[in-house]
Amino acid sequence: MIKHYTIPIFTPELACPFQCVFCNQEKISGHQSIPTNSEIIETIESHLSTFKAVEKVVEVGFFGGSFTGIPIEQQINYLQIVDKYIKSGDVQGIRLSTRPDYIDDEILMMLKKHHVTTIELGAQSFNNDVLKKTRRGHTAKQIEQAAAAIKSYGFKLGLQMMIGLPGDTIDRAISTAKKIIENKADCTRIYPAVVIKDTLMHKWFQLGKYKPLSLENAVNWTKQILPLFEEARVNVIRVGLHPSEGLVTGEELVAGPFHQSFKELVLTAIWGDRLTKIANNMDGNRFEISVPAKELNYAIGYKSVNRNMLLEMFDYVEFGVEN
Repeated sequence: MIKHYTIPIFTPELACPFQCVFCNQEKISGHQSIPTNSEIIETIESHLSTFKAVEKVVEVGFFGGSFTGIPIEQQINYLQIVDKYIKSGDVQGIRLSTRPDYIDDEILMMLKKHHVTTIELGAQSFNNDVLKKTRRGHTAKQIEQAAAAIKSYGFKLGLQMMIGLPGDTIDRAISTAKKIIENKADCTRIYPAVVIKDTLMHKWFQLGKYKPLSLENAVNWTKQILPLFEEARVNVIRVGLHPSEGLVTGEELVAGPFHQSFKELVLTAIWGDRLTKIANNMDGNRFEISVPAKELNYAIGYKSVNRNMLLEMFDYVEFGVEN
């Protein structure tokens, strides 16, 4: 089995002139300085030394800021650092994140030349009202145009979405997920919006003008969205924010549905619905079920919540693994 690895390089607030209402990249990423060339090399080599799989695909990922908004000379400098690792076969490609309005033919041709394989766009929402209220600085149409251009050059396309932003609703979030699928994304990330210190959303929260989703609602929204991507075979790279130190300790988190095991909560809820439906159609006092090995923990549930739910309905509950 081929193992996929991504070596993350964070470039917070390196180029973006916009200040979206939810955004403080330094606090979200946990990285507060632009990496030097030597730091990038050290990061790459440190990660490479830990990879154990014989068969593997390794990418270097430039995350955190809007990579293609950096001056072109700096973009090329960063990409050329990775070149020698690609030529040696230690790294197979580069992925980066950027804004939809920082994509054009000149940029795409340069990225293609320098071994970029995947471009992720911070779409956040395909609803223009949500985009306007969050001060994204671009429209849904611009997301679609950038996505089409990226695909036309043969890159893999990532479209990230954020649920629970100002003006968002469950229907709008589901519509965004369907738009991501329609625009032929190869991968996506689902982030629940949280209130970070020193953002405009923080000020709105203090004034009572914005209320983030509760953890329960964020899980409920995501459990309706995730199956859409799975059915369309869009690779969901991440569900929930990366647990940086500032978020885990609460030092930078003001409010919102942050949980270190957010994905597990969502998959627990999905399995909870399935198991409830099965249980409601069963007779007797024994409940036995076999599930795929990789789904076993989610079927049992976070802190055994699904098992405990079934034990309230049956005298005996047993989870097995499918052969």
